[in-house]
Parts: sequence; structure tokens; C-alpha cells
Amino acid sequence: MRSPRLAALELRRFGRGKLPRAALVALLVLPLLYGALYLWSFWDPYGRLDRIPVALVNDDKGATADGRRITAGDDIVAGLRDSRSFDWHEVSDAEAREGVENGTYYLSLTMPADFSERVASSSGDSPQTGALQVRTNDANNYIVGQISRTVFNEVRAAASTKASRSFLDKIFISFSGIHDKTVTAAEGADKLNSGLGKAEKGSKDLADGLGDAKSGSDKLAKGLKKLNKGAGDLQSGSRQVADGTQALADKVNGVYAEAGPFLKDNEKTIGDTAGLVADSAKAVQDNLDVLVAHAPQAAKNARRSATVLADLYKARCETVTVPDPFCPQLKKAEQAAEDVAGVADDLNTLIADQHGDLTAMRADLGTLRKQARALQRTAPHLSEDVADAVKKINELNDGAQKVATGAKKLHTGIGTAQTGATTLDQGIGTAETGARSLDGGLYKLADGSDRLAGGLHDGARKIPDYDKHDRDERTGVMADPVQLASHDLHRAPNYGTGFAPYFIPLSLWVGAMVAYMLIPPLNRRALAAGSPAWRIAFAGWLPVVAVGFLQVGALMAVLHWAIGLRMLRAAGTIGFLFLVTACFAAIVQWLNARFGAAGRILVLALLMLQLTSAGGTYPVQTSPGFFNAIHPYLPMSYIVAALRRLITGGGLGPVWQACAVLAAFTAGALALTALAARRRQVWTLDRLHPELSL
Repeated sequence: MRSPRLAALELRRFGRGKLPRAALVALLVLPLLYGALYLWSFWDPYGRLDRIPVALVNDDKGATADGRRITAGDDIVAGLRDSRSFDWHEVSDAEAREGVENGTYYLSLTMPADFSERVASSSGDSPQTGALQVRTNDANNYIVGQISRTVFNEVRAAASTKASRSFLDKIFISFSGIHDKTVTAAEGADKLNSGLGKAEKGSKDLADGLGDAKSGSDKLAKGLKKLNKGAGDLQSGSRQVADGTQALADKVNGVYAEAGPFLKDNEKTIGDTAGLVADSAKAVQDNLDVLVAHAPQAAKNARRSATVLADLYKARCETVTVPDPFCPQLKKAEQAAEDVAGVADDLNTLIADQHGDLTAMRADLGTLRKQARALQRTAPHLSEDVADAVKKINELNDGAQKVATGAKKLHTGIGTAQTGATTLDQGIGTAETGARSLDGGLYKLADGSDRLAGGLHDGARKIPDYDKHDRDERTGVMADPVQLASHDLHRAPNYGTGFAPYFIPLSLWVGAMVAYMLIPPLNRRALAAGSPAWRIAFAGWLPVVAVGFLQVGALMAVLHWAIGLRMLRAAGTIGFLFLVTACFAAIVQWLNARFGAAGRILVLALLMLQLTSAGGTYPVQTSPGFFNAIHPYLPMSYIVAALRRLITGGGLGPVWQACAVLAAFTAGALALTALAARRRQVWTLDRLHPELSL
């Protein structure tokens, strides 16, 4: 019996009663208890931090600095409430201390009474550091304490930045007063320089503009000269074209006047004649070889017949006293026979002369037939085609005449424009010379006033002058000069997605482990029948693989549609998990087949080793050296790395490596199971009376 059939029989046992069916359902649902429930329980804990009760104590009394009221504690409280980072409860310091101690609050944040005063001192003569007080209790929850340290560090950084900004803003304001006075001193010099500068700039712009205009007018005059020459050539050429098209139109119209009516009246006759010519050419072409073969004999027979008729006519009509009444008919027959003989002699002579060119004659006949057929097809509408052609030629002639007339007008207009452009170029040249002289004098006068104004403005520019926007921008940078620019490649959307690669293989291992508690690792029927060892191994492996595939389908369906797991490569993830299931089934099968009851303990021990060395939670490098040492030799290490790439993205190198490792583990485990099956086919005393039974 083949292995798939044995596997099917093994699975069919579960349909024979209520308990087996219930066991099969429990076997399929069991991975959900490990995978789905675990992931669901902490799917997005960071998204629910606003449910964690935290005590908030605001003892800050506020302070006054430079006539402004500062309430740093109230500002922080408002910001924390808007952020909803925790479930904040405003209480007294005593209530906060007692609540953190007895577990009512996981931690507390306190703004002391002098908090605003210390913050305001940063702009005074004796700056002091403000202090936020955090109280935690790891006996309540260690992880919450770790999370709070990150949150409160951000709060501290924000408060420090705000205090620094007020101190730096005061420094930047003092620069503005000095700058304003210097600018006032420079404004007088600006007024003096302004008029001269505008005049100098105007004269320079005028000179530059006239220079550009002179250059442009010169180019215009030269261009119009070339254009005028080209227009003349265009006029001459277009007239020649028009004369040619006129001659063509006259010729075509004359011919069409004579041939058009004939073509229209004789279209059918032309078509029939062309068809007759084509048919005749085909007949001659088809019978050319016969004609060549019989032409000499036909010529002889025709000549003989003509001689016989001549002798008969002479005997009955010339040498007798009374002529025969049929002499006229005999004369006609004699003459016809003589004509036929002459034609036959000519044809025979032609064939004898052209015997070497019969191939060319046959090709010419073929060409004649094709041309005659083409003429036959076009004959019904030959008159219309010729009329359309004549119409198009006349339209071409009309267009050519219009082009010639337009080219003549264009030539005349460009000649006039050329004369005007030359005159304009001369006038602009004279104006440019005068503008250059004016610009030189104004430049010297403006240069001196510009140096005075420039010196005053240079001094004003060296003194910083910051408006509110500039002050806010600079104080922000100086108060917090270093920012963290982070970029998360292939980010997992939540905590559960990040841990899914760890819990999914765990649930599948448990599924395989429990499956072999219900299904024997070695098929008893195959063992009893003495089947080959490899067939026994496959017969015990295939049913668990089939169940594992169903477990994968159920687990991933619940994770995706019920819990919300989003996989970047969903099809690849499912296919890879099928390979994982096959590998786990092979390993668990071998441990049970080889070690019997003790194998179940080994299966559990191997699971513990894989969970602690796979790096599913913290990087394996943070674990003790023992776990780093066994990490590369256990399959779950590669499975976790591959599932991370399949679910959240990234290169597929670890996936292909994991596939190769799992295939090797699967093949090796099946081979060892086959070896164990061969040993189990031999009954021993230990097998009859095992020392341990589970």
C-alpha cells in the first residue's frame, strides 16, 4: 500500500466517532491558542498607554521675569493632557506617593513649587536648573517603568528647550536696538546717493539699451538683406513652378477633352477587349509548345492543299471547253488556301527564327495577360479615375499660381523693409554715441556718493537685527541644536506584527507536537505489513503535514481577518509556513519514532532551546554565550528571520537561506525516521515491555 493511501487511512480514523472528531477539531484549533491569543493579548500595547493610571502632581507656584508671568508647571500639565500619553490623574504629592506604593498608580510625575522660578532664573544673574521629579515602582510593573523613562525624557527635553528659548530671546532682542541706530545714520547717505544712483543707472541703461538696439538693428538690416535675396529666389522659383504646372494643366486638359468622352462611352468595350486580350494571351501561352511542335507540318499541309486546289481550278476552269459552274467558288477556295499557306509559312518562319526566345516570349505573354486583366478591372471606372487625376492637376496648378503671386508680393515688401532697416540702424548708432558720453560723467559723480552710503550700510549689516520670526528660529536651534533624524526601514505597524514571526512558528511546533500525541509517528499497519522503511516514514509524516496545512490556514485566517495582521508578501508567507509545518512535523516525528515516550520530552526541550535562542524578542547577541552558540544550528532561528522579511518587508536573502535550511532539516529528519522504522521492524524485549510509557 502506498504512503499517501496509508496517510489517508490514518486521518480517516478521526471520522469514526465523536471523540476522534473533537480531537481533530482541537488539533486544528490548538495553534490559535498559542499564536492568535498571544498576539491578540498584546497586539498594540503602546497604542493603549492612555489606559495606564499615572499620578500628576503640580506644586509649581509660578514666577515673574521681566514683567511677564511664567507658569511652567501649568504649561507642562496642559501639554501632557493634550498628548494623552498616559491616563493622568492630578493629585497631591502624598496621594501620589501612596498610590505608587500600593499600585493605584504605576508611577508619578511632580513639578516642585519652585519649578517656574528656576526656569525663569535662566535669564537673570543667577541661573538655576529646574528639576522634574519622577517616582516609579518596579514592584507594580517593570515594563511600565521602562516606558515612562522614555516619555519623561521627552518631557524634560521639551521643558529645557522652552526655558533656554526665553533666555536666548532676550540676548537677540538687545542686538536689534544697536542695529536700528546705525541704520538711521546710514539713511541720510542713502538719500544723497539715491538721486545720483538713479540718474547714473538711467544713463547706463539708456546706453546699454541703445547698444543692444544698435546691435539688433544691424542684425535686422543684414537679415532683411539676406531675406530679400531669398525672397527674390523664391519669386523666380515659384514662377517657374507655376509656368510648369500651367503647361502640364493645358496639356492634360487638351488630351482629356478628346479622350474623356471616348473613355466614358467605351469603358465596357475597353474592358471586354482587355479581357479578350488576356484570354488570348493565356491561350497562346498555354499552347505555345503545341504550336512550335505542329507549325512545320501545318505549313506543309497548307501548301499542299493550296497546290491541289490550284490544279483542280486549272483543270476544271481553264483547260476545259465548258467551265465548271462552281469555278467562282473554286477560285475563292484557291485564294483562301493560298492565304492560309502564306500565313502558315510566315508562322513557321517566325517560330524557326524565334525558337531560342520562347522563354522570353512566354514571360512577355504572362506580363501582357496581367496588364490586360488589370486594365479590365479598372475599365469600369477608368473615366472617373482620369477625371479625378485631371482635377488634382488643375488644383495643383491653381495653388502654384497663388504661391507665385504671393512670392512676388513678399519680395516687394521685404525690399521696402530692408531700406527702412538700414536708415534705422544709422540713427540708433548716432544716439548710442551720445548716451555713452552722458553715462561716463554720471558714473564718476555717483561713485563717490555710493562709497559713503556703502560704508555706513556695511557697518549696519554687521550688527544683527532679528525680528520675532528670526528670533524664534534661532532660539529654537540654539536651545535644542541637535535633532534626531530617524528613518525606519520596513516599519512594523504595531507591537503584535513585530512579534508575529516569533509566535507563529511556536504555535506550529506545538501543533505538530500535539498531533503526534494523537497520530502514531510510524504507521502500525505499514510496520506490520513489512513495508519499506521510507514508505513507513512517509505514511506517518504525511497525515501530520496535512493537518499542519489546515492549522496554517486557520491560524493565518484568524490573524489576518480577525486580529488585523498585515503581510507585505502574503502568498510567500503562507507558502513558507507550509514548508515550516513540513519541517516541524519531520523533526517531531523522528524524535517520537526514535526515542518513544522520551521523545515527547525531547520535543518540549528542543522547543525551549529554540525559543530562547531564536532572537524573537531581544537580539540574540544580548543573550548569554550558550544561546549565541546554538543559535545557528536550530531551525527556528532562520524561520523568525525569514518571517520578518516576508511580513514587514526587506531583502529575500534570509528567506531563501531559511528555505534551504528547512529543506535540509526535513530531508535529514525523514531519513532518520526511516532508519528508526527499519529498527522498529525488529521486535525486541524492550519494545514488548517499555521502561517508560506516556
